[in-house]
Amino acid sequence: MRSAVIDIGSSSIKLVIGEREGDDIRVIETLKNVIPIGRQSLFKGRISQEIINQTTGLLEKYKQTIKEYEVADVRVIATTAVREARNRSVFLDTVLRKTGLRIEVLNVGDVVYYIDAFLTHKLKKKYPIHEKNLLIAELGAGSVDISVMEKGYTLFNVGFPIGTLRLKEFMGKLDGSQEEIHEAVKEYLQNEISYFKKTNPGLQIDDVILIDENYSVFLPNILPSKKRESDFFPFKQEECEEFLAKMTETNADGLAKAYKVPLETAETIGGYALIVNAIFQLTPNKYIYILETSLSEAILANMFLNLELGQDSNRKDHLISVANYLCRKYHTDQKHARHVAVLSETLFENLKEVLGLQDKGLIYLLLAAYLHDIGMFINNRAHHKHTEYIISSLNLFRLTDEEIKMIACIGRYHRKGFPDPTHILYNSLPSEQQILVQKLSAILRIANSLDRSHQQKVKKLEVKLNRRQDVTLIAYSTDNLILEKSYFQDKKELFEEIAGSRITLAVRLQN
Repeated sequence: MRSAVIDIGSSSIKLVIGEREGDDIRVIETLKNVIPIGRQSLFKGRISQEIINQTTGLLEKYKQTIKEYEVADVRVIATTAVREARNRSVFLDTVLRKTGLRIEVLNVGDVVYYIDAFLTHKLKKKYPIHEKNLLIAELGAGSVDISVMEKGYTLFNVGFPIGTLRLKEFMGKLDGSQEEIHEAVKEYLQNEISYFKKTNPGLQIDDVILIDENYSVFLPNILPSKKRESDFFPFKQEECEEFLAKMTETNADGLAKAYKVPLETAETIGGYALIVNAIFQLTPNKYIYILETSLSEAILANMFLNLELGQDSNRKDHLISVANYLCRKYHTDQKHARHVAVLSETLFENLKEVLGLQDKGLIYLLLAAYLHDIGMFINNRAHHKHTEYIISSLNLFRLTDEEIKMIACIGRYHRKGFPDPTHILYNSLPSEQQILVQKLSAILRIANSLDRSHQQKVKKLEVKLNRRQDVTLIAYSTDNLILEKSYFQDKKELFEEIAGSRITLAVRLQN
C-alpha cells in the first residue's frame, strides 16, 4: 500500500509518495513546484485568485500522479502561509470544491508534534533522544517552529515569524550596503533570541537539532571541507560563521553560479545562514545538529508507522509535561497544582456518569487544574481573570484554539464567579462547550477546596453515590481539615446546580 502527502508551503507545493519498507518508509516519488503563496499571505494578508487558481491546477496534476501510483491514502496539509491568510476559508473552500481535496491547516503544535515523533523514530539508533534536553527547530519559509523536549517529553512549542522568505522580504526593505543590512538583521534576530531566553529563564538545553530540507544539502558546495556522512550531522559554529561570511560576498545570481545552488534557493540562503547563526545562541555547545528531512516525510512516516509520540496514551503525558513546565515558569505552587489535578481526576472518574461527561473532557480538566493559579504571576487580586488571559494565549501541544479557550474558562471559574454575558471568551464558545466548561469548573472548584491550605492534607478520596445519585465524598487525612470543610461548603453550589444532586463531605482518620 502507498500513501501520499501534499504539503502546501509558503514558497512551494510538494507531493511526496511513499510505501512501507519493514520498520521504515521508502519515498518513491517527490514532486515540487514553486507557487509563492507566502509572498501574498505573509506580506499582503490575502491569497490572490490567481494564486488560488495556480494551486488548484497543480493539485489536479498531483491527483493524476497519485492515481498512477495507486495511492491508497492522501493527506493535504498547509502551514504558515495559509494559516495566516485572512481569506484562508475562501482558499480552503475553493480547493475543496475544485479538486475534492480537503486541506488540514497545521498550527505550530501540530508541526512540531509530527517532527518530534519522526525525529524519535529516525534517530533511535543514532542519538539518545530520550536522555537529552533538546531544542528542536523546524525551519521554513514562513516561520521557525521551536519545540523544547525534556527527556522525550514536550515542555512547550512556539513559532517565530522569521522564516527564510520573511527574512528576505524584510532585508529588501532595509536601506544600506549588503554588509550593513546583514548586521541589522543580526541585531533583529538577536532581539528575538533574547526575548525567547528571557521568557524561558532557567531553561537547560543539552543540544539543538535543526530540521532542514532545503539548504543543508548545499553545504558541501559552499564549504568543501564539510563532510556529511549521513543526513544527521553536527554543524560547528566556526563552519556556520564561514558559511555566513560567504553568503555576504555576492548577490543571489552570484551565489547560484558560484556554488551550483538553484536560484530560488540562492535568493533565501542568506537569510538561512543568518537564522542558523542566531540559533547558536540557544545552545551551550559550539555545534548544532542538522537533520535533513521534511514535514512531509514526517507525516508520511506517521501514516505508515503510527509513531510513538502519536499514540493517544502519550498525549496526556505530553500535555501534563507542558503544564508542569508552565507551573515552573509562572512560579505557581506545583505541589498544590499537582494535588488538585489528582483530586480532580478522582472526582471526574467517579462523577462522569452523573454529569454526563465523556472521557475526552478529562484532559481539559487536568490542564485547568494544573494551571488554575497561573494568574497569580500577574497579581493575586482577581487572579482567576489573569489565569483566563494567560491560558488563552498559550500554545498547548496539538490542542485547538477552541479547546484552549475551554481550558482558560475552566481555569477562570475555579473560584466563586459564574459565567456572565459580559465574559467574552466564554460567550464565544458554542453552547455545548459552555455547559462542559461549567461541569468541569464545578469539579475543579471542589478539588481546589479540598486543598485550600495548600498542604495536601487529603491523603485519599473516596466517592460514594446513593440511589438518588446524591454524592458523599470521604476524605482521609491525619490533619485538621476545618479550612477545607469550610471552603467545600462555599464551592459546592455550582456542582449541585448542574448535577441536580446533593454533595456532602465526610472526614475520616487516615490509618
